[in-house]
Amino acid sequence: MKQPSQPNQRPVKWYRSPAFELVQFLLLSGALLWLVVHGAQGMGYQWKWEKVPKYIYRVIDGELIWGPLMKGMFVTLDIAWKAGLICMLVGLLAALLRLSRSVVGRAIAWTYIEVVRNTPLLVQVLIFYFIIAATLGIPRLWAGVLCLAFYEGSFVAEIIRGAIVAVKKGQREAGLSLGFGPFDLYRDIILPQAVPLMLPPLGGILVNLVKHSAIVSVIAVFDLTTQARTVISDTFMAFEIWLTVAGMYLVITITLSLGVLWLEKRYRYR
Repeated sequence: MKQPSQPNQRPVKWYRSPAFELVQFLLLSGALLWLVVHGAQGMGYQWKWEKVPKYIYRVIDGELIWGPLMKGMFVTLDIAWKAGLICMLVGLLAALLRLSRSVVGRAIAWTYIEVVRNTPLLVQVLIFYFIIAATLGIPRLWAGVLCLAFYEGSFVAEIIRGAIVAVKKGQREAGLSLGFGPFDLYRDIILPQAVPLMLPPLGGILVNLVKHSAIVSVIAVFDLTTQARTVISDTFMAFEIWLTVAGMYLVITITLSLGVLWLEKRYRYR
């Protein structure tokens, strides 16, 4: 039997091929590395990479001992997962208030979102720590966690609201006609359809949360950035430590991005 002919496929342009994109990436990475090395040499900087590992980990008498950079990374991860969980809950609540019929609820949610999104995070951290946390007796670490959570929660609220609004109106009407209450309607019909729409931007929010967690160093929380500053002040190895810290942040954010990509594909093909 004669096989059906395949449609003609246009040849891929050489400048759009994966090999050329890989070459571009390597050239860009090499250029950035050259700039760093050339700039350091121009200042007469002496590289001391051999001293960096002991600030990450050491093995003494067969026992693994984490260095200050890894301890700071653990604190950063602790802040990130706590703030991430709280910001999702705060964002969901604010989004539902924005969509509610309550005038007071919509006003509170709108005020929270606009005030938090349109003021600098550094100012919010200082106000929250020196005024609110001091008044309520909130520990330093939790002051940073809550401030980050409420800041990122304002962006999460708009992402969730936009995804909910994007669900077709007929889905809501069908659920109401079947006797679904508001809670069951959101849980069983609206949110399952809105989740695939909100996953990509929510992944960006989580990545930003990890990067923004460095701001807690201004209130003396010993996260990765604070530990890096301490090590640099003791050793004067600015380039080595900051490049190492950048790599550690990159590992966290890329892992988060891959996790969100996996969730996105899973929900897309369900």
